[in-house]
Amino acid sequence: MRAAPREARNVTKPQASLDRRLLAVFDEMSKRRSVTLAAETLGLSQPAVSVALARLREHFADPLFVRVGAAMEPTPLARELAPQMRQALEAFDTAFGYRSQFDPPTATRRFCISMSDISQVVLLPGLWAGLLAMAPGVSIEVRPLSQQTAMQLESGDADLAIGFMPQLTAGFYQQKLFPQRYVCVVRAGHPRIRRTLSRALYESESHIAVSAAGTGHAIVERACERQGVVRRISIEVPNYAGLSYVIQGTDLIATIPLRLAEIITKQGRLRTFELPVKLPGYDINLNWHERAHHDPGHRWMRSGIARLLRT
Repeated sequence: MRAAPREARNVTKPQASLDRRLLAVFDEMSKRRSVTLAAETLGLSQPAVSVALARLREHFADPLFVRVGAAMEPTPLARELAPQMRQALEAFDTAFGYRSQFDPPTATRRFCISMSDISQVVLLPGLWAGLLAMAPGVSIEVRPLSQQTAMQLESGDADLAIGFMPQLTAGFYQQKLFPQRYVCVVRAGHPRIRRTLSRALYESESHIAVSAAGTGHAIVERACERQGVVRRISIEVPNYAGLSYVIQGTDLIATIPLRLAEIITKQGRLRTFELPVKLPGYDINLNWHERAHHDPGHRWMRSGIARLLRT
């Protein structure tokens, strides 16, 4: 007795080959969630990205990216395909020695850089002025430095990170930009802290502390614990935004990086004191993942940042 024939499965056959542009558009859409941002990063027009997206949708018989609020969110299939498409793009570039051209005066690429709120205040204005002079069409998307930054660099969601990131493992590069150390800041006219700041005053006064997760600033707490220094933390804030205004209106002590202190004390309402306890210094680095190490635009941006910020 012959077995009944199996029911044929309806398999959708690809209608178009996936060239490098389609792979790149899919990869950037996965990272940026925006046709506009993907176009800026790739140096393409928005219509060109839309056409590529239409071809991808036809190829996979799936919408791939659908609008949810202001973002183009990936469908379940797009999420499943994302790592495979990224690997295919990297394999293509390796096999064919592909190197995109990057001409600073005419480039329109968008770079995603992670940095702390301190760097946004202290470094970003000068950095942007320098980059604008070299590449007027380039734009920057700034993201907060966090515990997710390493993963974002590895996946390509972020291009570079500026800051203290001691937790990075194999597969990452670091380039030293400048050394950093901590100082104390209090309001001008503080009733008890006048000429010098002793350890006794440092321990008896109330402090405002910043808990900036993922940026390495926990070294203050660790160093104080090792030396038996007890700080009386009265206020704890998640970042440095608005810190100077709190200090101006209170008698609190803030232990902050020197470069930030130099900025917020310029108006004369705050004063800087050397720490009465020993805290280790640290380096502010430029950090990136090996996946972008040889990209021409990435190399140019790294070189520009190092030239503008390194001391």
